[in-house]
Amino acid sequence: MIKYLITEPNYQYESFQGADFVCFRDKETKEFEAKAKEFIEQAQKEGIENIFLSEHYLIAKKLGATGVHLTSRQYIFVPEAKRRGLKVIISCHTEAEIEEAIRKKVDFITYSPIFETSNKGEPKGIEDLKKMVLRYNVKIIALGGIITSKHVKEVEESGAYGFASIRYFLGD
Repeated sequence: MIKYLITEPNYQYESFQGADFVCFRDKETKEFEAKAKEFIEQAQKEGIENIFLSEHYLIAKKLGATGVHLTSRQYIFVPEAKRRGLKVIISCHTEAEIEEAIRKKVDFITYSPIFETSNKGEPKGIEDLKKMVLRYNVKIIALGGIITSKHVKEVEESGAYGFASIRYFLGD
């Protein structure tokens, strides 16, 4: 099961703490490209092979990232990102979004929120995650409220491809 670290803009990552995939996500900065470049360089130094940028597929390609993590409002960009040789992760919150992601031939989806997390709506829960994993032929990465080892174990037992988190990797 892969571990996918998604950054939080106010935290400086000294290390990627065993993550297999990493994503630079910062919706606040006006210096996205410069910060993304530093992030990619740090991840490469740590030997991480799967480095994603949030939302910006052109910058991801320009800077040599592995891929892009698109929002659920960015399906239109999937074909162009794929044409540019990028791996694509897209955020999904419904079965209809999962089906659209499969039609667009994304490489991975995040499905969320699995557990309670602020401002993200009603949690899907582990049982729903299990159903999606069994129903759809796509690599599903659980996201949302995954902050403890118990959460990680439940996700692993669901059969999901992996889990993504911000707070789990902060070690709070």
